[in-house]
Amino acid sequence: MKITVMGASGRIGTRLVENLRQAGIEVITASPSLGGINSVTGEGLRSAIAGADVVIDVTNAASFGDNSALAFFKASTRNLLAASAEAGVRHYVALSVVGTPRLVESDYFHAKMVQENLIRAARRPYTILHSTQFFEFISGVIEMGADGDGFRLPSASIRPIAADNVAEMLAQLAMGTAVNDTIEIGGPEQFGLDEIARMHLAANADTRQVITDSSARYYGVELNDDTLLPLAGAKMGSLRYADWLNRSAST
Repeated sequence: MKITVMGASGRIGTRLVENLRQAGIEVITASPSLGGINSVTGEGLRSAIAGADVVIDVTNAASFGDNSALAFFKASTRNLLAASAEAGVRHYVALSVVGTPRLVESDYFHAKMVQENLIRAARRPYTILHSTQFFEFISGVIEMGADGDGFRLPSASIRPIAADNVAEMLAQLAMGTAVNDTIEIGGPEQFGLDEIARMHLAANADTRQVITDSSARYYGVELNDDTLLPLAGAKMGSLRYADWLNRSAST
């Protein structure tokens, strides 16, 4: 089996490539920083995908706060799908985000929804993995609620997950048969956004205060308690947040 990973130099991509190679898979690593392969411009894309059985799309937009994400995902996804069809790829796997259909008021999540719709409309065998927020991104979520000397965050529930667990699931899906549907994955524990922010700040000896504010927004969207939670039947990661914090502190 030969798999092309687009976005191979990123947080998930590097872990995913390692997992696939450990499983004995032939992997083609593709990203602008790895051989100049660019899914937005199409540069080097066809040669990177030629002969691949599976393409895994773990690309991401550089900006989250404006409509540049939409331009990125439109161009990147269309180019990847076209090159995959030309190469006869038999399984297209893409990483997206739990809650995307419920967050489309946000420019970024609207762009992710467009990406997913393009994949479905291509009528090629596919699997989309919806993941909850990574542990590694919790600091960014907290900063989104910055307010003076502290933070304002809602108590909406979240089940964050380790990037390692997401990469493991993507590898499993890529080595399996396309489901032509969306699969969801989340972490083993549920927290309020305000609660996990306090845990993160305490673990980093940060004394700034977190104020619980139900009207505080997430990427510009007001949350319900279940907006960020995976649906029933979701897969579950194995690493707990406190264990991840301890592991991160020791490295």
